[in-house]
Amino acid sequence: MDIEKLTENAISLLKKLIETPSFSGEEENTAKLIEDWFVQNKIPFQRTKNNIWATNKYFDESKPTLLLNSHHDTVKPNSAYTKNPFEVIIEDGKLYGLGANDAGGCLVSLMATFATFYALENLKYNLVIVASAEEENSGKNGLNSMLPIIPAIDVAIVGEPTLMHLAVAEKGLVVFDADIAGTPSHAAHPNDNNSIYNTIEVLQWFKDFKFDKTSDALGDVKMTVTQINAGTQHNVVPAHTNLVIDVRVNDAYSNQEINDILQEQSPCTTITPRSLRLNSSCIDTNHALVKSGIAMGRKTYGSPTLSDQAVLNCQSLKLGPGDSTRSHSADEFIYLAEIKEGIKIYVELLNRVIV
Repeated sequence: MDIEKLTENAISLLKKLIETPSFSGEEENTAKLIEDWFVQNKIPFQRTKNNIWATNKYFDESKPTLLLNSHHDTVKPNSAYTKNPFEVIIEDGKLYGLGANDAGGCLVSLMATFATFYALENLKYNLVIVASAEEENSGKNGLNSMLPIIPAIDVAIVGEPTLMHLAVAEKGLVVFDADIAGTPSHAAHPNDNNSIYNTIEVLQWFKDFKFDKTSDALGDVKMTVTQINAGTQHNVVPAHTNLVIDVRVNDAYSNQEINDILQEQSPCTTITPRSLRLNSSCIDTNHALVKSGIAMGRKTYGSPTLSDQAVLNCQSLKLGPGDSTRSHSADEFIYLAEIKEGIKIYVELLNRVIV
């Protein structure tokens, strides 16, 4: 393995990806760049919509399969950018550009890693790599759409910026729309059933409510009212006040269990989940990937942010170069040294587990 050559190759691709807009659902051009990379590296691949995927050369159905996954879509740049988000700028060892940290650096590092193991015989695991689309908007044509197409997965490494530490669990997400009903009336007349006033007790309930089960890796379930909406005219008491509740779910609960609890206990007139599919994720800390990572000096932690782990139905580990706190920030960047370190750690980790 020539770590310098792998790093140079990965950074070259990352620069091209940054210079090519790839908002969620609009990843056609970056998908073509990834196709070109596979061609240049003489690795057969397949494309399903804007998802590019491949398996190792000596894929054996009798063996377990390890998924390597990261995404090539980005959010839209925010208004605080001072640099051109689509121009590659390198300053003080930092590579600036939209998607550099989330998750371009992870993707190109995983692709370099896959290329390292692609043609090796007698691996303990098969490898499947998916450069996926629509992660940022949890879209229908992202990794979730690939699961019926790619080989069955036993365990996954999902590339997201973790400073190359081991995110052994990730919180799930359920967003609820709630309604608090009242009696509509003219504002000039008495009304003891004002939906806005009724919301005061409901808001207090959400503020005070605690889910019983906690998690060693992820702590408590976090429930937050994030939006409130009511009324259209100053002189009309509205019949309804609407809330939006963001619930970050630990690995002690399924999203369905969270929904069942809130349906039974919350004081709302109605409460409806938008989706129950973005569940929490985890990997057994005794899994070889985790034990090997710890032996390499990597730390374990629980991640509060959502990724494509949420759509997987197998154990998964979140691991990648870059820092999650830079994601979606203005003037996003990744250190060039982080990409080199990422490839080195990915390769060493797989050498310990699958060779």
